[in-house]
Amino acid sequence: MKMLTSGLQHVAAMYAGVVAPPLIVGAAVGLSGTELTFLTGASLFTAGLATFLQTLGVWKIGARLPFVNGVTFAGVAPMLAIIDTTDDKADALPVIFGAIIVAGLLGFLAAPWFSRLVRFFPPVVTGTVITLIGISLLPVAFGWAQGPNPQAADYGSTTFLCLAGITLVVVLLLRRFTRGFLKQIAVLVGLVIGTVIAIPFGVTDFSPVTEADIVGFPTPFHFGGPQFALAAIISMCVVMLVSMTESTADMLALGEIVDRPADEKTIAAGLRADTLGSAISPFFNGFMCSAFAQNIGLVAMTRIRSRFVVACGGGFLVLMGLSPVAASLISVVPRPVLGGAGVVLFGSVAASGIQTLVKAGLEKDNNVLIVAVSLAVGIIPITAPEFYHAFPETAKIILDSGISTGCVAAVLLNVVFNHLGRRRDDDEVTAPMEPGEDISGSHTAKAAHVH
Repeated sequence: MKMLTSGLQHVAAMYAGVVAPPLIVGAAVGLSGTELTFLTGASLFTAGLATFLQTLGVWKIGARLPFVNGVTFAGVAPMLAIIDTTDDKADALPVIFGAIIVAGLLGFLAAPWFSRLVRFFPPVVTGTVITLIGISLLPVAFGWAQGPNPQAADYGSTTFLCLAGITLVVVLLLRRFTRGFLKQIAVLVGLVIGTVIAIPFGVTDFSPVTEADIVGFPTPFHFGGPQFALAAIISMCVVMLVSMTESTADMLALGEIVDRPADEKTIAAGLRADTLGSAISPFFNGFMCSAFAQNIGLVAMTRIRSRFVVACGGGFLVLMGLSPVAASLISVVPRPVLGGAGVVLFGSVAASGIQTLVKAGLEKDNNVLIVAVSLAVGIIPITAPEFYHAFPETAKIILDSGISTGCVAAVLLNVVFNHLGRRRDDDEVTAPMEPGEDISGSHTAKAAHVH
């Protein structure tokens, strides 16, 4: 019984994170409530399969650590860019699935070599990328908070914004004043309470539940056979590099927690599980999979280090994916309620990136420049959506993804500043000019140490 409840707790901790990407992508494609339920169930099912691969392992595949795998947030913004540049929205998901299959297979082949390239992805790079992931997703939460239909007259109404605000407050109160299991599922409980509050306002639709079957199977290639577009493949390959970087960092962290430090062999096996799970996922209408960092915190908190407990959680994910009714429950949640919870969910991703940057040695000018320029490049598609309007449509698939461009910029700048030529480890951040100092350069600014 303890194994079952502990496994369920892992599912509860990451459930909102698994269902959010298919909800975002499905809404962008314009799927109906029934189709959205199907896509959500497929993501739960493939997350369970990927978790089995990672925890139980087969041959040289799987780190055999207590890892929960699910849809990575890193792929959401690039997938939205692919959707925006696809003329026929019916082709968007097949193009995305084709790109993920190729990226997954290439990642699987590259896993042994990538495990040796960790030095090119230090905290200054991974922290920048994770921060960009959160920042890129926040506009989605703000859009949800305003309502389900941007063309509707009530879009952005005070009713919708109040429902989003109430949900946000509920999640914050649960996180502040509860502990243990309830604290871990604060987002999930907030969604339930927000949905109940929304019922009197007539914005809660229960039809997806009433129309869903009790048992069902994610039909392979339900949305059409995979299509292979070069620009989309390149974009998802960049996402795969980001995902592999995150997973490597997670394996190193989890290895320390469970007193089994992850060596090069373990990292390579774990990356094979991530990439193979990602390559298989599109066959069942799922997206790119990666390790869920929030579950590492759960392992540290509960001190339950058994990989079989997490494998049990993977079993729950598979069962939920095989039950359309269970998957449809998230479709009932009104968009404004999702928006309120999304602020916490996506903001936490950005905060996680900032935590990583704190460890990146920002007392060095080199690292400050890397972060500054990479964040600026990555934020361009958010703050200036038409910035790349003159570029070809295929190029815009990559350029309109701040995560992809920011990641490439961070890696290249890190190589230039920290790997080529003599490293200047003693470079320190220079303090802003003091009041009264002129700009002639006659006064030397004092160095400020960052603590």
